[in-house]
Amino acid sequence: MSLLEVENLTVEFPSRRGTLRAIDGVSFAIDPGEVLGVVGESGAGKSLTGAAIIGLLEPPGRIAGGRVLLAGKRIDDLPPERMRAIRGRQIGAIFQDPLTTLNPLYSIGRQLVETIQTHLGLSDRDARARALQWLEDVGIPAARSRIDAYPHEFSGGMRQRVVIALALCAEPRLVIADEPTTALDVSIQAQIIALLKRVTREHGTAVMLVTHDMGVIAETADRVAVMYAGRIAEIGPVRDVVKTPAHPYSEGLMGSIPSLEHRVERLRQIDGAMPRLTAIPAGCAFNPRCAAVFARCRVERPELLPAGATRAACWLHAGGG
Repeated sequence: MSLLEVENLTVEFPSRRGTLRAIDGVSFAIDPGEVLGVVGESGAGKSLTGAAIIGLLEPPGRIAGGRVLLAGKRIDDLPPERMRAIRGRQIGAIFQDPLTTLNPLYSIGRQLVETIQTHLGLSDRDARARALQWLEDVGIPAARSRIDAYPHEFSGGMRQRVVIALALCAEPRLVIADEPTTALDVSIQAQIIALLKRVTREHGTAVMLVTHDMGVIAETADRVAVMYAGRIAEIGPVRDVVKTPAHPYSEGLMGSIPSLEHRVERLRQIDGAMPRLTAIPAGCAFNPRCAAVFARCRVERPELLPAGATRAACWLHAGGG
């Protein structure tokens, strides 16, 4: 049974011009111990999907349709105080900038201890021992002497390790990681990715990893969902989406990644830009940028269709062509 099930999720923003639909019927599931990567250009709806799942949509954004289920129980319609309890205990969150997560006035040890005690109810002594263990697990050197240090005394990479410890210390079943490596240099990125994979696998945690970096996805995820203009364009095993993408947009994303095996004079690019929410075209939203576009694409919007090992929202995979 999947731990997280997202069914036909729709997120809207009322505005003076009318209601803007930012997420439009997104569905996917994540199993325990699985990492689902969610990738796409800025504005595709990746972070908004994560925020909707954990109940952190910024007003006036609201869930206008669909359901979010955690271990079979619906969570998208819970009152804020119930959702807060679930967000700490059952769902952990890792954000791009660790300074937005960590309180600069409290030592990292105090922040970990408070989180552990709030959700696990341990004594002061046991909670501190657990906090120390987590700092060691995420690779903080000399953790025993640094547990009472403050966030500003750590480097960016070390702060992000602390944030991962903070997200995991209550032993959540699901982690939403939103661009967790973007602000870090490449060598630290690799360490954080390896750490996230190891810790989540050891604890059987399900992970939704939001990023625009296909290299991070290829290294970390089991499956990948490619998002475009608030919808899933393609979803499937990461190896298949990377090696043999079935959607023209996925193909464009993969073609823009430099290869160490083949020298090319110029990387491929996808002409044009993501449409604004006020100007989503009829039919397939990608059709103005697509090299394989034909008449049906401009008038009829495709759902996810079987496309080999993956599923792609593209009429190229409709029976009869």
